[in-house]
Amino acid sequence: MIKALRHFLTITRHRHKVISHCFKAGIFWQGLFHDISKYTPSEFITGAKYYQGGKRSPNEAERVKFGYSKAWLHHKGRNRHHFEYWTDINPATHQLTPVKMPLKYVTEMFCDRVAASKIYKGSEYNDGCPLLYFKNEKGARFINQETSDTLERWLTVLANEGEKAVFALIRKERKQG
Repeated sequence: MIKALRHFLTITRHRHKVISHCFKAGIFWQGLFHDISKYTPSEFITGAKYYQGGKRSPNEAERVKFGYSKAWLHHKGRNRHHFEYWTDINPATHQLTPVKMPLKYVTEMFCDRVAASKIYKGSEYNDGCPLLYFKNEKGARFINQETSDTLERWLTVLANEGEKAVFALIRKERKQG
């Protein structure tokens, strides 16, 4: 029961940070619905069972045990701010291919990554943490190149110029469409 409560508090703290970031990025309504699926039984029960103190995703522990995470498969299939959602069969090659994400979902993904870094890093967080995490995982990602470039550019602005500058840039680029 304690792990369930701690998991609930962790995902709720994370979600509230994402909502705050989404507001700064100009996608407030989208932020309000961010990660609602984490409260469904398919994801919440797994999250509570494999809760690891709020420093690491419970999905990682489920993945270690079974070789995959059912909770993650459920989550990424319902939340368009995850690049893993954006894959499809290319009609020319008949191969699974990453698809360019709409800017509103790239924006939410950025907000999600920054919030996750803040939650998982705690007092060790600085504005360079999300970029460092992104770069460390770069070779293992199956993501559209243009989507990846946009996210990396925004994370670089965050690291070098801070939140105020990056959210101003995001709002400007979203207006330009």
